[in-house]
This record gives sequence, C-alpha cells and structure tokens, in this order.
Amino acid sequence: MLCCFLVSWITVCAQMGTPVIIPLWPNGAPNDNHLTGDEGHPDPRSVNNVSKPELWVYPAFRPNGTVIIACPGGGYVYLEIEKEGTALAPWFNYIGVTLAVLKYRMPNGHFETSLSDVQEAIKIMRQHTEDWKVNPNKVGVMGCSAGGNLACEAAVQFTGPENRPDFQILLYPSTIPNSYMNNEMHGANATQEMIDKYTILKNVKPNTPRAFIACSADDPIVSFEESIQYFRVLQQNRIPSVLHIYPTGGHGWCEGPWFHYAREWKAELERWLVE
Repeated sequence: MLCCFLVSWITVCAQMGTPVIIPLWPNGAPNDNHLTGDEGHPDPRSVNNVSKPELWVYPAFRPNGTVIIACPGGGYVYLEIEKEGTALAPWFNYIGVTLAVLKYRMPNGHFETSLSDVQEAIKIMRQHTEDWKVNPNKVGVMGCSAGGNLACEAAVQFTGPENRPDFQILLYPSTIPNSYMNNEMHGANATQEMIDKYTILKNVKPNTPRAFIACSADDPIVSFEESIQYFRVLQQNRIPSVLHIYPTGGHGWCEGPWFHYAREWKAELERWLVE
C-alpha cells in the first residue's frame, strides 16, 4: 500500500514539475514587438526580452474543468515567471485546476503584441477540451501587477467568444494609466487616443467577466486605490466581483511565504472559483 502511494505521489509531482510547452505562434505572430537578441534572465526565476511566447501548461491530476492562464508581472519589462507563475502550479493542481503560465512578449511600445498573446492563449486552451479535460466555459485569466493589467485588458478587450475569458483573477493589479506604464505599453510618443483605447476603466462593458481582486493597503508600488476604482466600475456595470484588501503585505506577495494572509487569499479564491 505504501509503495503504491509513493508511486502515485511521484507521478503527481512529475506531472506538476514538468510543464507541457506550447508555442503560441508556431507559424509566426501577426505582430512584432521589435525586440532583438536572446532571452535574458535578470535572475534564475525571471525572464525578459521575450520574442517567442509560449504557454507552460501544468495539467491537474484530477481536473475539475477549470483552466487559469497566469500572466506574471514585471512592469512589462521582464516576467516574474516563477514567483507569479510556475510556483502556483502545485496548489492549483491540488484543487483540480489546470494552470497555464503565459510567457508573453514584452510590449516594448507595441502593446498589441502582449494583448494578442493572452487572447491567443485563451483560444488555445479552449482547443484542448479532451487532452486536459478542459471545460471551455471555465477558462479564465490571472495576473499580478503589470500581469494584472494584461489580464484586465484581456477581460475588457476581447473580440469574440473564442478569446473572452470566463473570469479574471487580479492580484495587486495596475489598472490606471501612468507615465511609466504608458511608456512601456505604447512608447514615449503615444497619443491620447492610443492611451484611451487601452484604458481599462473606460472599456468595461456589461459582458466583462466576473472578477476576483486582492491587494494590500500598504502596497508602495501599485496603490490599492487602483483596485477600488476598477471594482467600482465593475459594480456600475453589474459585473459580479469581489475585492479583498489586506492590511499588510506590500507588493509582490503572490507566492511569498512571508505573506501573512497567504492562506486567506487562497481559501477565498478556491471558494470563489466554485461559486
């Protein structure tokens, strides 16, 4: 009995530890972020200079049909691919959720590249209903910080049912334009028209998917006020949404063992996912 248990546990760990890697655009992307050179690694847990986007899929061992496409943060300059992506796979897999970590292209002033990557990722995951027992009506997006901005954009900029997420999970998301984000997303010479086109608060509509939002009151990088304002606009459009503001935690606590409310946000999210 113990031997069988160990074999099963090793199998689970192996599945969670080795993702299925899917190139997003095997025949070439429809747009270009104009980055050149090889991918870089600011540290072993992050990546930048992405020009060939991928989905790193961690199938659940006992899937419940839910898929989450995770968009790591990094200020649209690099990706916290581990802390805000792959490190979440064991927990999500444990609760029956298939996690797909999106290694998306940095906009480099061409935001349409990042947005098209997440939209394509949603379409791809809906094409694997049999492979990973995916429910095509339970495909959502998740993002942290700048990744939260991208997840928000996916939730308000979809062009049809094939790339509309069914829900959005946002951790300390950046939802309000500022000079730094505008420069990374649209370039130094961005027009007001271009900025307005991708301003999240101006693009929420009645069929925007439901939202789970969590942040910290003492975040020194992205103010909790940004989450509050997005929540208010969602409420004005009658979009089912929840907002959790924790008193402490700062920024970047997604999978930080030091975060005092780690159990709370995961318990709240698990409950929300099955509502």
